[in-house]
Amino acid sequence: MSIFKTRQNKKFSYTPRYYKGEENPFEIKHKFEEHRKTVGKVGLKGKFENAWDDYKNSPDASVNRRTLIIIGILIFIFLLIIGFDLSIFFPKG
Repeated sequence: MSIFKTRQNKKFSYTPRYYKGEENPFEIKHKFEEHRKTVGKVGLKGKFENAWDDYKNSPDASVNRRTLIIIGILIFIFLLIIGFDLSIFFPKG
């Protein structure tokens, strides 16, 4: 028993008797497993590298721009909450 690792679910290879499909209908998959490569057992560093690679090679540039705008707004709000002196960003006039 480890403090930092969660227990993995047990996996069984049950196939129904009268099922005519290709895959097991009882197999539980992640929602975005076939669309993203950040899903799976990769480790924390691997997840960040995969997420950064997905972000860099995204075909939709407007999503990347929107993400940067949201991050900028959140940083600005955080600086206002902690009382950071924002006057250093504006020229004295």
